[in-house]
Amino acid sequence: MSRSNGRLEPEVIVNFADGLAYSKGKLEEAFRPGGILDKPVKLPKETFSVKREDVDLIVHELEIPRAQAEKALVAHNGDVVKALVALVS
Repeated sequence: MSRSNGRLEPEVIVNFADGLAYSKGKLEEAFRPGGILDKPVKLPKETFSVKREDVDLIVHELEIPRAQAEKALVAHNGDVVKALVALVS
């Protein structure tokens, strides 16, 4: 690292005309195990759609926003009874 104005500055590998640069330290960190490139693997979620009638029922009965009703149904795998119980309690 070089010093400029008394502060340490990272070693720059490449400077671009628009002002962007790559820092050697950040590149090394990215490729190190556990670095910023190692992201946790996301498992695919089971996708299903909730029935519009079920969402409408919850929205009208509990007078809650549609998004909240949809989230409750998704959390309870589309089971209206379980979603209603969870929202009421």
